Amino acid sequence: MKRFPNHLIGIDTGDVSLFSDFENGGAMWTGHGPRERRRKITFSAPFRSPPVVQVAISLWDVDTTGSAMRAQVAAENVANDGCDLVFRTWADTRIARIRLSWTAFGELPHADDWELY
Repeated sequence: MKRFPNHLIGIDTGDVSLFSDFENGGAMWTGHGPRERRRKITFSAPFRSPPVVQVAISLWDVDTTGSAMRAQVAAENVANDGCDLVFRTWADTRIARIRLSWTAFGELPHADDWELY
């Protein structure tokens, strides 16, 4: 469990189109080549410490003829000011396009915060 030492909690959200490979015959649609896509996102304002980030698929356009639907989504490299949204698939899964939504929950800086240099 993540505990926040002050009462200033921020929630930031977004929705990102990660790729649309059916338009150009990309690797996710053909089933060959790199099977991972990443997108760096920046939060609207920095958090005091790295927030908790939840990622979900908000658009899932896949070919279901003869293959299983396989996917993994994650937030990686979470920092105070942003993170990487990651989508992975494998084997014969063909993905036409994916959109990911994200929500970051974290502690905000407080006016009484100060640092010694």
